[in-house]
Amino acid sequence: MNTKSYFGKFGGQYVPETAMFALNELESEYLKAKADPTFQEELNDLLKNYVGRPTPLYHAKNLSAHYGQQIYLKREDLNHTGAHKINNALGQVLLAKRMGKKKVIAETGAGQHGVATATAAALLGLECDVYMGAVDMERQKLNVFRMELLGAHVVAIHDGLKTLKEATTAAIQSWIAEIETVFYVIGSAVGPHPYPSMVKDFQSIIGTECREQLNALGLLADHVIACVGGGSNAIGIFSGFLDNDTTHLYGVEAGGYGIDTDMHAATLTLGKEGIIHGMKTYVLQDKYGQISPVHSISAGLDYPGVGPQHAYLFESGKATYIPITDAEAMDALVRTTRFEGIIPAIESAHALAYLEKLCPSLPANQTIVVNVSGRGDKDMHTVFSVLKGKKDEI
Repeated sequence: MNTKSYFGKFGGQYVPETAMFALNELESEYLKAKADPTFQEELNDLLKNYVGRPTPLYHAKNLSAHYGQQIYLKREDLNHTGAHKINNALGQVLLAKRMGKKKVIAETGAGQHGVATATAAALLGLECDVYMGAVDMERQKLNVFRMELLGAHVVAIHDGLKTLKEATTAAIQSWIAEIETVFYVIGSAVGPHPYPSMVKDFQSIIGTECREQLNALGLLADHVIACVGGGSNAIGIFSGFLDNDTTHLYGVEAGGYGIDTDMHAATLTLGKEGIIHGMKTYVLQDKYGQISPVHSISAGLDYPGVGPQHAYLFESGKATYIPITDAEAMDALVRTTRFEGIIPAIESAHALAYLEKLCPSLPANQTIVVNVSGRGDKDMHTVFSVLKGKKDEI
């Protein structure tokens, strides 16, 4: 067993033999790039001058007063393209170009990873195909148009529930069919090794910046909260605090209509060990081991698995994972908008919603960081559909 490919017992490379050449090539080339100052300098220059990093650590004074705590928002929503996804997409597409690939493919749910990959491909001169479930395409029409405007070909997937799981499966199948010439840009900290580690590395800039920004204020986070679907934004910010036992880490899953229903995506809350998309992790599945249908109002969280490092953090007790319902997330979206003038993505609103449950249980004036992984522009169609006719309740 290649122990480097596992987080405890989670991870691995559960893929057809035909994919092993590409995974071995990817790991080798990534490790070379990681150690190459020229590659790192080019990536860091793009992150600074193209993406706009570092993103602010914003003291949300109105939310702080409301909750009696010190609430800080890590503003990944202010990145170019509107989410944390661009950190990883630029890194992987830059690596693809270094490897001589002419085409990249990606899967997307909420569309932000698709937009980020299409953006990086346009910048660096590569062809781009993005696989997206037909249901997600309908609720994320704006992001579909953005990808097409950037020159990407958006491939609609009509299998199953027509959401992220099916898009990921289709992208993997396409990649294996063209594996020698195509680079698969995985958007979350999931998939076969080395993807979970590589995505974590590219997203770790979130946690590194956040820790440095808190240090500059003479602070260390007591609590860090992030939403978790596959888990890239969460593992990105968590990585800055994993060496500190006094910082409590919370991953917020999609509770959908409630975990007492079948309409949720609370993988670590109710899932079991299993295999999905080339990795061993926690998976929502029935008694026969078949992957269960999932639901979330957020197109980026309705995934029946989770990154293997999150499964390890869950079992080790290093991080706590909590479900938040659709309704709770929408309430948090409105609350954050009204208190701070910041419209978060529905995914990020799940993390913000956990403040309602966490804050009353704490001593006053704890330092709490919430990762606002994306902005809500992409979700206005969904928000309008849910809130229209409810103006008196907002």
